Parts: sequence; C-alpha cells; structure tokens
Amino acid sequence: MTALPDPPLLLITDRNRAIRPLETIARDAFAAGCRWLSVRDKDLSRAERAALVGALQSAAEPWGALVGVHGDAEFPVGAVHLPRNGDVRCLRARMPAGCLVGISAHDAGELERAARAGADYATLSPVFETASKPGAPALGLERFARLARDAPLPVLALGGLDAHTVRGCMAAGAHGIAVIGSVMAARDTGAAVAELIEALDDAAGRNRTPRHHAS
Repeated sequence: MTALPDPPLLLITDRNRAIRPLETIARDAFAAGCRWLSVRDKDLSRAERAALVGALQSAAEPWGALVGVHGDAEFPVGAVHLPRNGDVRCLRARMPAGCLVGISAHDAGELERAARAGADYATLSPVFETASKPGAPALGLERFARLARDAPLPVLALGGLDAHTVRGCMAAGAHGIAVIGSVMAARDTGAAVAELIEALDDAAGRNRTPRHHAS
C-alpha cells in the first residue's frame, strides 16, 4: 500500500469556485506546506486538462509535491482518485508501481469494496453540507466516526471542512482531510492552507516547522 503524503491534506481543484487562477492557488498552497493536489476539473477537454496538470506539476516540482487527477488517468501522473464505481484493479494494471490510488466512498459497503480492490485510501463524504454537492445529505460527525473507525483502509474526511472542523474529523478516526472550497475560495491561499496543516498537526500532537506562505 502506498503511503499518504505528509501532511495528509488533499487539495482538490475546482476552477469554478476558485477566486484566483489555479496555478497561483497551487503555487501558494505548495509554499504553505501542501504536498498533495488533485485536478478535478473534468469538464475541460483532454488537451486543456493535460495542460493544466502539466502546469501544476511544474509548480509542484520545487516542493516535491504530488499532483494527480480525479477520474481516469489519461496522462502520466503519480496519483489518481477514482469515482465510487471506479475500477481500482484495472487502473493498477496500467499505472506504474507506487502510483497512489484513491476512490470516493459514502457508506460502509463502498469502503469495504475499496479495500478489497486494493485502494490506498478512500474519501468519505460529505461529512458536512458542501457547495460542491448541493442537496447531498451530510453524514455528520457521529456517523462519520462510526464508518471511519471500522473502515478497512485509510479514510480522508471530505465535505464542508475548514480549519475549525479538522480536529473533530481527526478525532473521529480520519487519517487525513480533503478540501475544495475552503482553499479555492480563500483570499489568502497560503494562510488557509497553513491553518489546515496547523489543525492537522495539532490533532496529531506534533509540531511542524512553520513554512513561508505567499498571499
């Protein structure tokens, strides 16, 4: 099983919710300590998405950060996040060794299937109400805790998270968090990312050397 990046913070892109260019957000996020980003903008053409992934990989390189994609891997990446009905085994067969493979899950059955298929992690969502999934019923922290603690693979909390809710999710059994809006819509990307990482470190009882962040 491929280990999760450190810190276990997955930043998912959504240019429709971003208030600044994705490349700028990514550069500031990496400078602030984010080491894991996934391109989710599936409505782009293959060429547009390839160009975006390439640009973000270039931004990530100085920091040793991992850039992947949501959906099927159409070009070389080090991480892929599949939808809930994605075929982990098929993807593994054609990706290089060490590729980080995750999948979306929303209940215990999907978590079990993800583990049997060999996924490295699953996002469990939505924990709270979120603009990215309008109308989707939130799990709530109590149900999330029951699912996460019984999960047979590492679970990332996703859905409506911000720096104030990270500690509760980690205490409830999450191995990390995945965020979209709390960073995409932040006026100061670096500050938003730094606050999330501080909350993760606080939940884990560790002190991390402060990183510079750009505004």
